[in-house]
Parts: sequence; structure tokens; C-alpha cells
Amino acid sequence: MLHRILTAVVAAASLAGGFALNQATGSRWLGTAVIVAGAAWCVVRSWRTTSSWRLVVVVLLGAACLPASHRLAPEIGAWPSVALTSAVLALGVVVLVDNRVVDRRAARPTERRTPQTTP
Repeated sequence: MLHRILTAVVAAASLAGGFALNQATGSRWLGTAVIVAGAAWCVVRSWRTTSSWRLVVVVLLGAACLPASHRLAPEIGAWPSVALTSAVLALGVVVLVDNRVVDRRAARPTERRTPQTTP
């Protein structure tokens, strides 16, 4: 459970943190570096327990959240837009990456063959 929450929080926080750093410094590169570092951390953390196609979908979702945030900002404000897209990204991480009900790859025990003895 902690893994699921932590990965989703890091994904959302990297998007919001990247925006905050961009606002504070005026440097888009620094904000982008935070977002990319957060995405990389989440992918590395989930690599062994999640199908690769699910990771790709969530990375694409994160990449779509950034322009979506820019499109929503004139309508609802910058920070509400970032909060909304961060929440969407966190939900996507929980549902697609860390949902143990949907993806049972981590739950599958490795098959071990016991040696058969002959009587």
C-alpha cells in the first residue's frame, strides 16, 4: 500500500514541484528537470512490478498533463490547473501502475520445480 501511495504522490509532486520551481526561478529548464526526474524515479521504482506498456501509458499521461495544464490555466487559474492535472496523473499512477488487482505480475510467485524422487 505504501508503494502505491508513495509513487502516486511523487508523480503528482514532481508535476506541481516543477511548476513551482518554474514560477520561483523563471527557468523552464529547472522545472522540466524536476518533472523528468520525478518521472524517472517513478519508472525505476515500478519497473519490476509493472508491465512496461502500463509504464509507457502513464509516462504519456504525464506528458499530456503538462500541455493540458497550460490549456486549463486561463480558464481556472494556474495553480488550480496544476492541482487538477497533478491529481489526474496521481490517479493514473494508482490505477495503471500500482493497482495490484489489475496487474498481478508482482504477485505471481516464481515457479520452482521440486525434484521428483522415484520410490
